[in-house]
Amino acid sequence: MMAGCGSSAAAGGPARHIPVMLSEVLAALDPKDGEIIVDGTFGAGGYSQAVLDRADCKVIAIDRDPEAFRLSGLLAQNYPGRLLAVLGRYSEMEAIAASEGFNAVDGVTLDLGVSSMQLDRPERGFSFMQDGPLDMRMGEGGLSAGDVLNTLSEQELAEILWKLGEERRARAIAKAIVARRAEQPIATTGELADLVAKVLGRKRDETKHPATRTFQALRLFLNEELDELANGLAAAERLLKARGRLAIVTFHSLEDRIAKRFLASRSAPPPRASRHLPESEAKIFAPSFQLLNRRPVEPDKKEIARNPRARSARLRAALRTAAPAHPLDLAALGVPRLGFAV
Repeated sequence: MMAGCGSSAAAGGPARHIPVMLSEVLAALDPKDGEIIVDGTFGAGGYSQAVLDRADCKVIAIDRDPEAFRLSGLLAQNYPGRLLAVLGRYSEMEAIAASEGFNAVDGVTLDLGVSSMQLDRPERGFSFMQDGPLDMRMGEGGLSAGDVLNTLSEQELAEILWKLGEERRARAIAKAIVARRAEQPIATTGELADLVAKVLGRKRDETKHPATRTFQALRLFLNEELDELANGLAAAERLLKARGRLAIVTFHSLEDRIAKRFLASRSAPPPRASRHLPESEAKIFAPSFQLLNRRPVEPDKKEIARNPRARSARLRAALRTAAPAHPLDLAALGVPRLGFAV
């Protein structure tokens, strides 16, 4: 959901944010007149608007962020009866589609991660570039990043940073967090970013801020984003019609690994020659997707120059077959499991 700046109107007003690889995603979705498309991560509405402009179709726009939901309601006014705005999680897309009168759809797009709309507002607490409260919640309610940092044990914090941020010095950072909060609670994004930078140091030629992985880990933990992704992909598999299209844009290795494994497992032939399988088992393992791109599509140099946040984006796309949906196995998809519950 990382987006760049643009001049086109979206969500009822001038849009500052446009999803990466917009033309590539549109090509993968290939919307047609009369179809139903699910935009599971509406954000600022760039994908939804482009789909609605491309074809005389309907879009079910889902987002758990109340601000994004407000924007989708504004954009819906420009497409009467064609943009159906829903506040919710994309893992719930089956129930959401059913509530709108649809038991199957023709396309699903997911633009993962945090949006520029969220990053650019310091009060949301997602960015270390501007000081703000330690929030990081995509939806309403639940623990904030400040709650987590100031209450979890050193071991629990280290596990979050290691498994969800792939931070090699997770233990050192967790130890520093616990030591700092013993003096006074950590209250702002700037405080956390400075603390991590002191632990890790910063090289002159380093392009990423030292706190990048720490912020990623906290955000993924608070919003349960990787579980949401796995369950959302499985929901899309069940909801898509035969010949329906799935387009997923990821921004870091953990997301991309889950999307890659999901599509690889769903597009591979049965593990044994089907003539040796019972008929019911053969149907379960028949490929439920056909890959549209063997390797992920990446933004070109012009787009990266225009929008540096797009540099890590990867697009994976696939075409739904008529085979039954596969059972969901979180472990097989590489969804990290934490050894504690909050």
